[in-house]
Amino acid sequence: MTKAVRVHKVGGPEVLTYEEVEVGPPGNGEVRIRQHAVGLNFIDVYFRTGLYKAPGLPFIAGNEAAGEVLAVGPGVTNFHPGDRVAYYYNLGGYASERVIPADKLVKLPDHITYEQGAVLMLKGLTVWYLLHKTFKVEQGHRVLIHAAAGGIGLLACQWARALGAHVIGTVGSKAKADLALANGCDHVILYNEENFVERVKQISRGELCDVVYDGVGKTTFPGSLSCLRPRGLFVSFGNASGPVPPFPLAELNNHGSLFATRPKLNDYVGTRKELLEGADTLFAAVINGKLHVPINHAYALKDAAKAHVDLESRATTGAAILRP
Repeated sequence: MTKAVRVHKVGGPEVLTYEEVEVGPPGNGEVRIRQHAVGLNFIDVYFRTGLYKAPGLPFIAGNEAAGEVLAVGPGVTNFHPGDRVAYYYNLGGYASERVIPADKLVKLPDHITYEQGAVLMLKGLTVWYLLHKTFKVEQGHRVLIHAAAGGIGLLACQWARALGAHVIGTVGSKAKADLALANGCDHVILYNEENFVERVKQISRGELCDVVYDGVGKTTFPGSLSCLRPRGLFVSFGNASGPVPPFPLAELNNHGSLFATRPKLNDYVGTRKELLEGADTLFAAVINGKLHVPINHAYALKDAAKAHVDLESRATTGAAILRP
């Protein structure tokens, strides 16, 4: 038996139940791991509330973690007991131990800690595909990153700056503004005190942005469209304030022949080759100093409900982890 946090019915943070579960031996192509750190993400909230549908009830929450290999099943040759590993995989992460397909794991380099690995596999890989695949950020691009002081936001600001972009971020407080400025933002907009569309126009002297990365959703739409230059790209990758409401395609035309996309990580790391490409690029960026991984909050696994309360109330900055 091992400890895990399960959801027996969708709802508020109180439905996260800390309990014992049975973990069997790894099957064909599987690995059993002991988890040292588990990443906390808004997608965990989406599954808990039912916005994203889990395959069934009950389910174990959590989508990224890092730990060590305890045992390997038949057919697994590239992992061995004692290997340090990390993963992104839908559900099952909030646990002390688990069994997972070997092809979803990557080996952690010696210079990457378990804590860093636990927050890089979803958040870091998301930033990788957003900045390198969805829109290839290059020298001279102007980008707007909403929730710039969040776990994804801080990594995105750093990496966009390292790629030569001019980075504008939105945040909800002065403390978060200072954090975003220290992590790559050239300009920070306090969206509770300023009209972010007007400020983007002022900062850019009317030239607007090449791309907007919007993980907030409902409350930043349609303002995000108004921040884009003609033929710019609106990237809606999250719903922290609720989903973007349906809108007529003519809105893209009205704002200057815009492009819009709603990507997800699974479609960018769907093959083993893509997963390794993203992980290798990401780990290299951390090791060579382009990316600092700010882990600002840590909770015991049994306190997952409190972690969700803090996450939803915007009380967290940077990345947060659960410790099994």
